[in-house]
Parts: sequence; structure tokens; C-alpha cells
Amino acid sequence: MTTAHPHFTGARPLTVLTHAALLTGRLLRSLRRMPTFLVIGLVQPVIWLLLFGQLFSSVVDLPGFTHAGGGFLQFLTPGVVMMTALFASAWAGTTYLQDIDRGVMDRMLTSPASRGAMVLATMTYQAIQTLIQSLVIVAIALAAGARFPGGAAGVGITLLAAVLLTLTFSALSNAVALLTRQQATLIAISQFTTLPLMFLSSAVMDLGLAPGWVGGVADYNPMEWAVVAARDAMGTHTDWTTVWGHLGLLAAAALVMGLLSTRAFRTYRKQA
Repeated sequence: MTTAHPHFTGARPLTVLTHAALLTGRLLRSLRRMPTFLVIGLVQPVIWLLLFGQLFSSVVDLPGFTHAGGGFLQFLTPGVVMMTALFASAWAGTTYLQDIDRGVMDRMLTSPASRGAMVLATMTYQAIQTLIQSLVIVAIALAAGARFPGGAAGVGITLLAAVLLTLTFSALSNAVALLTRQQATLIAISQFTTLPLMFLSSAVMDLGLAPGWVGGVADYNPMEWAVVAARDAMGTHTDWTTVWGHLGLLAAAALVMGLLSTRAFRTYRKQA
């Protein structure tokens, strides 16, 4: 068994950030060489926007739909942005699994790079992908006729909410990868969590049309926190108390999951 490098503990913040920047650059170089995954990740969101956005456009006329202003495409866009962030970040642990299989992970753990920097790098990498994809989705929605009264500020809040959601679930995915070391297990857990989280939120449908218990569950759903913050910020009458409150919940969740992911390295080393 390899021994941990003494710099793991007590690493200075500047050192951690420097290491995280270098490790993020490594991941971004890989993305630049193979941008296919970034493009493929946009296929499903485009289908949701252009196909389902038109197919269910009359849903806004149903009694109980409380977000009728602006049409269904305006309602759907924040949900699609968060769906894309959620699905992509749930697979973030794949990067760790590849590093484990290639022996890269063990070499990195004996290097001066801290565990916190390694976690921060993967989370930053996922956040950058989310920013690119979210901007493309908003641009497509605008081209398709959606209008967002919240303007640039609303779009900025949407991007922030998407990034916080990404940080939360990419950290969770990394922790699962380190604890299980199995691609099949990561896939199963991702599928088991992402779809329920999506449908137990207002991402694609107004909760006013859903059973009451769905709304109760949605109150504790990070996906719903992100959707509500984005949709409210992009709407006509923004309740900033609601927006910042939900962003605060997302930030707290991201911090907790980041700490969990960092702690997961301890279990990984014990099993090595």
C-alpha cells in the first residue's frame, strides 16, 4: 500500500487553489481533445425544448397552471437547464473511475496535491461544462421564441443555480465512485436518483397540476431549489427573497457534498 504525502494535511489555501487549477487544466485539455461528450449532452435538452416545448404548449391553458405568463417554452427552459446540469453531474464520478483503473488515482494521492484540490478540480470542470451547455440552451430557447423578462440578471441567476446544482451532484457522484469503485454501481445509483429528482420537481410541469404530496417532497429536492430560483429570476415579478433563499440551500448542499467527497478518499485509501 502506498503512503500518503505529508502535504495532504494542513495545505495552505493558495496551494490548494493552485493545485486545483492545474488539475482542472488537465481535465479541460481532455475535453478539448474530445468535445463529443459536451455536444452529445445537448441533444436531449434540444429535443425537450424544440419538441416537447411545442407539443405541450397548450398546457399553460389548463386550470391550476400557475406560470402561464410567457408561454410554456419560457416555463420549460429553466427546467431543461437544470435537467442537463443534473444528468451530466451525476456521471462526474466516471472520471475518478477511469483514473482508478489506469492507476492515476494512486499516483495522485502520493503527490503533493491535496484531496481537496482533487475534488475541487473535478467540480470546477463539471461546472465549466454546465456553463457552456446552459448558455447554449438559453440561446436556443431565445431563438425558438422564448422571452425572459428577468433579462441578463435572470440568466445570470439561472447559470449560478445550475452551477451550484452541478457542484452538489458532481461531488456526490465522485464520493460514490470512490466508495464503490464500480461503474455499474455508479450508473445504477445515478439512474435511481436523477429521474425521481427530475419528476419530483417543477422542471417540466407546474406542481399546481401534480398531487399534493409531490409538492411536499419537492420542498426538499435540490433540483426544485434550482428550478425555482432560476424560473423566478427569469420571470416578470422576481421575489428575490425566494431566489436567494433557494440559492443558499443549494450552496449549503454543495458544501456538504464537497466535504463528503473529500472524506471519501479516506475510505478509498483504506480499501487500497
